Amino acid sequence: MDKQWAEVCCQVPAGLVDLLADFLVELSGNGVSIDNRALDTFTLDGIEELDTATVRAYFDPATDMAGQIAQIERFLGDNAAAFGGAPIPAPTVTLIRDEDWATGWRQHFVPTRIGRHLVIKPTWEPFAPEPGDQVIELDPGMAFGTGTHPTTRLCLEALETLGRPDRVLDVGTGSGILAIAAVRLGARQVIGTDIDPDAVIVAGENCALNGVEVELVTTPLALIPGRFDVVLANILAEDLVRMAGDLAAKVAAGGHLILSGILTEREAFVVEGFGRSGLALVAASREGEWSCLVYRNEG
Repeated sequence: MDKQWAEVCCQVPAGLVDLLADFLVELSGNGVSIDNRALDTFTLDGIEELDTATVRAYFDPATDMAGQIAQIERFLGDNAAAFGGAPIPAPTVTLIRDEDWATGWRQHFVPTRIGRHLVIKPTWEPFAPEPGDQVIELDPGMAFGTGTHPTTRLCLEALETLGRPDRVLDVGTGSGILAIAAVRLGARQVIGTDIDPDAVIVAGENCALNGVEVELVTTPLALIPGRFDVVLANILAEDLVRMAGDLAAKVAAGGHLILSGILTEREAFVVEGFGRSGLALVAASREGEWSCLVYRNEG
């Protein structure tokens, strides 16, 4: 029998789409789709904005769906005021077959080059790598994000510019794509941590698919031993600032901290939050409404 998925549909103001999509990817461990836009979920540039859009997330119906829906409703309620204040309709849930979901992804997920040498490739698509290319394979039939959302892309581009790090820590690893990229770029040791045990399982599947070794844990950041040449954190601005002290403490002397998941309107908030971290801001990049900040431990 085909596997079933619980498709959760949220109709929201257009301005909330990207923020909600990131939240749902983290919550579900799966990709999302956005109606009224190109179906390559994370390629949103150049698409005409509408007043509202429908964001669809996919959950295993055997999980605690009531708890998941409650978290989504709480997120929508908390963010409604920032996007006009009108009540946002409650999410709807529909059971769909695995085949229906996978087919929609396959039509629009193609090999994507990020930076100079990183390539995100669906497993079924042929691709002729150029010399030096580092190919990361992903399968929409598995739980993951495609890695081409601006927040992830900015992180990957920043990581590539730092050369060959020795030890890397990926905080909020999610699908594991940043951790996999770090291995591909030559890191000797990579640790990925996430508070969601399901995300760690998904990341493990993606690491196995790519034949890379990453230590995946649910250990709280403050309890992870040692310091790292590169620390990656692609999470929301408020969480970055809340964790500023712990994140900075994990960066080795001469090492770098890459922060993403930051709406440009919240960039100043993050910069201020890291003002007392002891790290120096050395680079900032932006794409659309998203920012990525790179800090260095000059100590």
